[in-house]
Amino acid sequence: MRPHRGIARRTPAAVYSSREKAGPSPSFVAVGDRRLRFDRVDKSGRVTLRRRGRLHHIGVDNAYARWRVAMLIDDLDIEIGLDGSPLRRLVLDPTRDYQRIP
Repeated sequence: MRPHRGIARRTPAAVYSSREKAGPSPSFVAVGDRRLRFDRVDKSGRVTLRRRGRLHHIGVDNAYARWRVAMLIDDLDIEIGLDGSPLRRLVLDPTRDYQRIP
């Protein structure tokens, strides 16, 4: 196969395979047995969490709408924090889709 003239004498396949491929950024990080997940509070004051194929809506507060929060998830125990200070701690009820603010 002859060298390509337009790409520094390399074939298009060689140029393509030499570039670093982009991938999705992870939305959570494993911390031992727990997960640390970053999310944004929606306009209704809720964050979502998928557990075992089921989506759960967790109420935080309307005052934090569109703020970025961190969720530390240890099976059913969840802590939602902002800049290191906890906003809400709860035990997830897997039978309910919406977890109300106490």
